[in-house]
Amino acid sequence: MKDNRSPLIRSAGAALAAAALAAAAACSSGGGSGSGGDADTYTWWDPYPQHAEDSAWAERVAACGDEAGVTIERTASDTTALTNQALLAAQEGTSPDVILLDNPAVSTLADTGMLTTVDELGLDVSGVDENLLAAGVVDDQAYGIPIGANTLALYYNADLLTAAGVDPAAITDWDSLTAALAQVTGNGAKGITFAGIGTEEGSFQFLPWFWGAGADLTDLDSPEAVAALELWTGWLDAGYAPDSVITNSQNTTWEEFLTGEYAFAVNGTWQVNSAADAGFATGVVPLPAQAGGAAPAPTGGEFIIAPVQTDTERYDVTRQIVECMTTPEGFVETATTFAYYIPPTAEGQDALLAAQPELQPWVDAVRSAKGRTSDNLGTDYPMISEALWTAVQNALSGSATPADALAQAQADAEAAIG
Repeated sequence: MKDNRSPLIRSAGAALAAAALAAAAACSSGGGSGSGGDADTYTWWDPYPQHAEDSAWAERVAACGDEAGVTIERTASDTTALTNQALLAAQEGTSPDVILLDNPAVSTLADTGMLTTVDELGLDVSGVDENLLAAGVVDDQAYGIPIGANTLALYYNADLLTAAGVDPAAITDWDSLTAALAQVTGNGAKGITFAGIGTEEGSFQFLPWFWGAGADLTDLDSPEAVAALELWTGWLDAGYAPDSVITNSQNTTWEEFLTGEYAFAVNGTWQVNSAADAGFATGVVPLPAQAGGAAPAPTGGEFIIAPVQTDTERYDVTRQIVECMTTPEGFVETATTFAYYIPPTAEGQDALLAAQPELQPWVDAVRSAKGRTSDNLGTDYPMISEALWTAVQNALSGSATPADALAQAQADAEAAIG
């Protein structure tokens, strides 16, 4: 096991293929405070530049500093820049005290030795759902706490389903979903839209079908994986999904759904408010697994992590700041601030549902979700993901069969991982 209590950061290379994780760093000596050692100021980095200094989020961060008796100096950057900056800061010995980081990148930073473990900070993560905590676990050590989770489910246009005689509660597996698509398209509506774009978003949206077939990210060309990709290509061939899915991001997919023309859309927790404001009645059901039940959907959301510091006396206040963000009340506040992150603990989820019981489908989805870097994939995940989204693109475009596309993906992933 790595001993992160040392201020020395071991040398490591981190090659990241996913666009949101593109970075390479060799971290050597360092591990200082980005605040320059000011005992009254703690530095905080997060990936929310859309939340300005007068926002509810910024005020919440500042309040956690006030509670710990210090001032928090917050810096916001987009996800890619934040990952790169964190790696560079560790190399230069200028790491901030606290970082909020997209969960697939946690293992990358942990692999360099630049992060403290939750045990070293004295944090209790026993109440955090294991499936959510797993994204930040490397070699049986947890390197942060999820501040909440979002994931995917199946939104539906209730008006179109009623007109076509489809009961959304009857959609429990792939066959029943495909039958529903046949009914709604036969009734003159459009079927389903999703994001198959050639980026991490494409992998993110494909994974529920991939995992729902029983496939594993270490075996991209398994029969189960082929079945999942054949499901998507089959929908295109039948006219149940539009050709635009090849280039759709999750945002453009949602824009298509909001036209009121589509019966279904694969999208995330973050569209809850938008769905409520749509010009038609909407609902949500879990993404179905091939043989029935809810498919594991990938978890989105950030972890709160603490880089190694030369001055280890800072850790006590850092722990207080982290604990402020991760109380049941804190988790619920995050959920409502970001509309919606589901709390990563049963206690937090119950508190959220007490206030907003209509979020039960999303709590259920998060409880079934899975981290993309789980199964100890760590820094291999971005290379596997790129191979997977490339296969999806090749199959959706018709340039390769699902079986051939995934066979090439497996070969490419093995070559990239080495």
